[in-house]
Amino acid sequence: MTYESFKKEFLDTHNAYRAKHSAPPVKYNEELNAAAQKWADHMLQINTLQHSDTKDGENVFSSWSSETLNPTGKEAVDSWYSEIKDYSWSNPGFSGNTGKHWFRQVGVGVATDGNKLFVVGQYRPAATWSCKDTLVFVVPVLSSPVTHKYLPHPD
Repeated sequence: MTYESFKKEFLDTHNAYRAKHSAPPVKYNEELNAAAQKWADHMLQINTLQHSDTKDGENVFSSWSSETLNPTGKEAVDSWYSEIKDYSWSNPGFSGNTGKHWFRQVGVGVATDGNKLFVVGQYRPAATWSCKDTLVFVVPVLSSPVTHKYLPHPD
């Protein structure tokens, strides 16, 4: 898969999940794309999944295989969205495990050596307690460091 087709699938998957919640589509921000790509390349270089020091929202994802990977733009987004099952719709907001992620712009970075994959999604504006924008989807506030995680960055 080319980087451009990866980006298209990543954005299309975000917007398909947004549509399930009657949320308008998001658009790419080239500044976020560049920052996310730089961070994905860095994580591949150090072989460690971790957050950058961005002030924007950020999701990170990693996978590996002894077989050659064929990454898709859908895989990371599906993984993040799958944690909607942990969200308490009767008690909305941030909790120890989940939080709403609000944004209008997205950037993506992907780095692979063929067997390891790192994907970074960066979002603007970052998630905040008082944000009144559109719910995108629910993601974990903390989760396994070997697969993916989301941590809101302080303002």
